[in-house]
Amino acid sequence: MTFKIITDSTADLDENWAQAQDIDILGLTITLNDKTYPTVGPERVTSEFLLQAMKAGAQPTTSQVNVGQFEASFKTYAQEGRPILYLAFSSVLSGTYQSSQIAKDLVLETYPEAVIEIIDTRAAAGGEGYLSILAAQMRDQGASLEEVKAKIIDVLPRLRTFFLVDDLYHLMRGGRLSKSSALIGSLVNIKPLLWLDAEGKLVPLAKLRGRKKAIKEMLVRATQDVETSTAVVAYSNDEASAQDLKARLLENSAISEVLMMPLGPVISAHVGPKTLAIFTIGHEPR
Repeated sequence: MTFKIITDSTADLDENWAQAQDIDILGLTITLNDKTYPTVGPERVTSEFLLQAMKAGAQPTTSQVNVGQFEASFKTYAQEGRPILYLAFSSVLSGTYQSSQIAKDLVLETYPEAVIEIIDTRAAAGGEGYLSILAAQMRDQGASLEEVKAKIIDVLPRLRTFFLVDDLYHLMRGGRLSKSSALIGSLVNIKPLLWLDAEGKLVPLAKLRGRKKAIKEMLVRATQDVETSTAVVAYSNDEASAQDLKARLLENSAISEVLMMPLGPVISAHVGPKTLAIFTIGHEPR
């Protein structure tokens, strides 16, 4: 019996693909205009619906995966005697990781022999998704849970995450960016480039005048010190720009594959429309 891989909806994995790959996705929730929506399953809110509501003035909030959800999931596989590897959304961006740790302790009280490994990916969106894909590929090739865990822990500090947002207001409103940092984006036509630092915290990296210059800078930074030939491009309602990013990344001899991963509703609620992101793996820690 192979081990079970679990991640959460901030990994932005396609649900049909995840199901086929034996990956469970636990969903954060979104409250929009006093109604709470799931982000996993047939009734899940879509990024398109959410962004339209935001355009009309809605201010969505997101809630972490709670302890009960984790406990129910972990208990299911503990009862089967099946080991678990959970890849969590960055702990500095959400309390989801902490919830999973509490649930693990609760399940181990009843099932002390259960194997529940939890990794704080210090990542989000396509970065977290890529780590989940890598874990599934290794498992399918026969790697053990311990081998996969070691590989993910080796790779995650070298995962580079670059975000180009059109408006920093959404990040500031959601508490993912300080007001002082958000002021950078208040200047006329200044486009801030952000990244996830070594702790998994979203911080400003550079400020560029104009979107074209900002995209060019993001490409330069994302393709420095590239170790792995696979890159990920993520986007919210700007597929044309994302496809252009993909083409330009493939012009680099170090990159042979670019995965396209639309931003899901949780990440979209915080970054807003016209966001672009690139994820690459480098040689050195970020």
